[in-house]
Amino acid sequence: MQTAAFTLSPSLPLLKSRRLSAQAPTLRFAPTRVSASLKPDTALTSSTNDGLSASLSRRSWSVSSNDFKLRPWTSPAVDRSRFEVAAAAESSGETAEPKSSLYKTLELGSLFGLWYLFNIYFNIYNKQVLKVFPYPATVTGIQFAVGTVVVLLMWGLNLYKKPKISGAQLAAILPLAIVHTLGNLFTNMSLGRVAVSFTHTIKASEPFFSVILSAMFLGEIPTPWVVASLIPIVGGVGLASVTEASFNWAGFWSAMASNLTNQSRNVLSKKVMVKNEESMDNITLFSIITVMSFFLLTPVAIFLEGVKFTPAAMTSAGLGVKQVYTRSLIAALCFHAYQQVSYMILQRVSPVTHSVGNCVKRVVVIVSSVIFFKTPVSPINSLGTGIALAGVFLYSRVKRIKAKPKTA
Repeated sequence: MQTAAFTLSPSLPLLKSRRLSAQAPTLRFAPTRVSASLKPDTALTSSTNDGLSASLSRRSWSVSSNDFKLRPWTSPAVDRSRFEVAAAAESSGETAEPKSSLYKTLELGSLFGLWYLFNIYFNIYNKQVLKVFPYPATVTGIQFAVGTVVVLLMWGLNLYKKPKISGAQLAAILPLAIVHTLGNLFTNMSLGRVAVSFTHTIKASEPFFSVILSAMFLGEIPTPWVVASLIPIVGGVGLASVTEASFNWAGFWSAMASNLTNQSRNVLSKKVMVKNEESMDNITLFSIITVMSFFLLTPVAIFLEGVKFTPAAMTSAGLGVKQVYTRSLIAALCFHAYQQVSYMILQRVSPVTHSVGNCVKRVVVIVSSVIFFKTPVSPINSLGTGIALAGVFLYSRVKRIKAKPKTA
């Protein structure tokens, strides 16, 4: 006697009960047709028919076959429910995705806001300290000292992973720490001599130094678009310098020197950083450079300016000790905070977006410092600053344009 195995669903509309005869009973169903022959002398009674009907009413029944095998299949009702479940999952995914996207947008917007806010407070409090305490090397050393304490606390409390530094990595980072130290020292020297707005207008010419140094040491030839974007930068800075009320050469060249050293740091990071050892993120690299800069600058500051930050020295100079200490601490914390937030943003956006944000940051700092310190600004000076900043924005956009490869 041959038997066959298959599965039936009670929702099949094609399954019809037939009156079975004792001689040749046959079952028909879709999409597979199976017939089972019974012995002629077998008679089906009403009880047998009732049993067969009961078996058909169950969700599944099976018979085995030696001649063929049937693939399992599912009824349309089951398929429909499966699709409904999938559609529901996709719908919930579409709902979750916008929520996640909105959260990331709010997070990124908050980081940009903190970046600008810390920058504003740093420049305001730093300028106030340098007005009454004209020792830029000491002020810069204090900022690195506070940053070092913050870094050590982060590592000690496991707020950020403590790196494992090899001798080769320290040797590679040392040039970066030197130019980083000089860049911040020259910036504070400029802030102590000229207005905050003028220092940042000069520092807007950083792309000019970046293009020159990259071409000299990295062999990166700028595109015509990049060269064209440098024209308004240089022209705007020159126009602003000529009409600047607080202009003096010491402040001007200090800001220019900070541009040179800061962009040298970027070039060196591409040229001499160790690549074959454990990878290091930007925040860790900045933390290590901060600690190294503190140890590099402290003896130099003492040699150049002496120990001027003691209460006795300040009292003898007629300075308010508590006021200078408080503002120096706030400036140092804001200095380290805005640098950390800047690297956090860089990990979330492209370098081009970060560059555009940096351009907007400079505008915010210039405007806020002019308002806070009531800096006299002539219309021509404002025009020069605006042209320079527009050139920086243009540079950040055209930097993405790659030069076409030369064909043979």
